[in-house]
Amino acid sequence: MSVAKVIEINASSGKGIEDAVHHGLAKTSESIKNIKGAWLNEIKVVTDPDGKVTEWRVNMRVNFVVE
Repeated sequence: MSVAKVIEINASSGKGIEDAVHHGLAKTSESIKNIKGAWLNEIKVVTDPDGKVTEWRVNMRVNFVVE
């Protein structure tokens, strides 16, 4: 039998959503082991005054198995 835990994290990238997710999971995996998956809760963008997207932000839940 295993036990899983879910944490919520925020990550950002100037390149895109996928890069923000990769960056967030990579950083999380430095201190959390046994990551099994993630759900995107929210996607936001930061724009310049002309409406051009300058940064992508994601809020996600990450689940992992507790040892």
